[in-house]
Amino acid sequence: MKKWTLIFGLLTPVLAISQPKIPRYEIFEIKMKAAVQGNPFLDVDLQALFFQNNGKDTIRIRGFYDGDNTFVLRFMPLKEGVWQYHTSSNIKTLNGRKGSLVCIPPLPNRHGPVYVCDTFHFCHADGTPFYPVGTTCYQWVFQGNPEQTLKTLATSPFNKIRMCVFPKVYGEYISNEPSLYPFEGSREKGFDFSRPNPAYFRFFERYIDSLKRLGIEADVIVFHPYDNGRWGISQMPAQNRIHYLKYLVARLSSFPNVWWSLANEFEFLGFTRDEWEEIFLTLVREDPYHHLRSIHNAILWYDVSKPYITHLSVQGTDFFHIQQWRFAYHKPVIIDEFVYEGDLPNDWGNLPPEEVVHRCWTIYTRGGYFTHGETDDNPEKVLWWSKGGKLYGQSPRRIAFLKTLMEEAPRGIIPHYSGFNKETYLKKEGEYYLFYYGITQQKEAILYLPENVSFVIEVIDAWNMTREQLPGTYSGTASVPLPGRSYMAVRAKKKE
Repeated sequence: MKKWTLIFGLLTPVLAISQPKIPRYEIFEIKMKAAVQGNPFLDVDLQALFFQNNGKDTIRIRGFYDGDNTFVLRFMPLKEGVWQYHTSSNIKTLNGRKGSLVCIPPLPNRHGPVYVCDTFHFCHADGTPFYPVGTTCYQWVFQGNPEQTLKTLATSPFNKIRMCVFPKVYGEYISNEPSLYPFEGSREKGFDFSRPNPAYFRFFERYIDSLKRLGIEADVIVFHPYDNGRWGISQMPAQNRIHYLKYLVARLSSFPNVWWSLANEFEFLGFTRDEWEEIFLTLVREDPYHHLRSIHNAILWYDVSKPYITHLSVQGTDFFHIQQWRFAYHKPVIIDEFVYEGDLPNDWGNLPPEEVVHRCWTIYTRGGYFTHGETDDNPEKVLWWSKGGKLYGQSPRRIAFLKTLMEEAPRGIIPHYSGFNKETYLKKEGEYYLFYYGITQQKEAILYLPENVSFVIEVIDAWNMTREQLPGTYSGTASVPLPGRSYMAVRAKKKE
């Protein structure tokens, strides 16, 4: 993992430390040694205040214990210039450390954390638009082959991946033991949920960093209900959940490509409303960078109007309501699960690729974003959705085709939303229109364009991945010939 690390020994004089230069959005790490009695995960409070402009800009971060009498603080500078810091702790050898760093311009193609922008969309910290084109690999790090998964991702269209922190059991699809365990102890003797296993989290964040180098956001699933009593993690006491969350945030919040998904199918965990509220509010307090926050549903919905939820993470196929959800909540909508491409007997894993592509287009042209998953049987018997590995389906390259169109669209496009709500098209009035016709097989499209503006028309085949620009220009009521088959789209762009 590429970090800029400053190491304080037990007797390191402050004046011996030079002023490091840290690119914007990278990680500056301070390591300090201290021998502590008791439980270093719970008994030590270590924080640091980073500040610049005479204290006008401040960021307070929490440290964490990394084993071997080592305590770590991680800082991601969001602004260039000189940053100063000082530490505070209830342990004398960790308290009162001071220093500074210089934040320099970012490395090439590093744009910082992703945030909500323009109400319904996403941008990096530097303003670069981000169009989520996600995939799902729940256990690729600890129960799969992570290096093979990275190779696959490197040539895929996906720029966001949903992934669990904790190991998972789910029938025959994920049943092996993880390579490491997240807490001290064993399956036979039980786990001490007050003592995280630093090696586990170091391994996990190694692959968060690998994703960063590929330009992929890690949608980190903090809790899930798929333990089946094997490790007891999903039944850990509420107090331990908060301790774990603070530890996780202290370790990962300095990574620019982290999103927080508080749970997968949250209602199956059985936490009370007040417990979820405490979890969310703890996350808000502990994350100094305010990474994106969501929670994923099975059937019931969390109260997504809460201000601490930045965007909707929806499981379902009721795409008809995407425009309505945008209007009601004024937040981006991501359909993170809409049934996977595959051939399983389960109703959540047997869509043909044509339907997957159709659903992605429908979601996008109704104003949402989407997340792919694949459960195709294959010779290696490793499903992408469960453990990553290799992709075998036909939808990813067609999703890549759609992604190109998404990136070409202007900022400020909105979905059409009428009383009938039948239409699936995006527009920026007078400049840009993208109409998607789904499973219909019409031989003509009638467009109602502005009268006094000339548009260039392109006929797009979403499945065959072709684009044909029609001769001439169009304006007003325009008839566009179509081939009479499904999965067609028409794009109208104002002539430059």
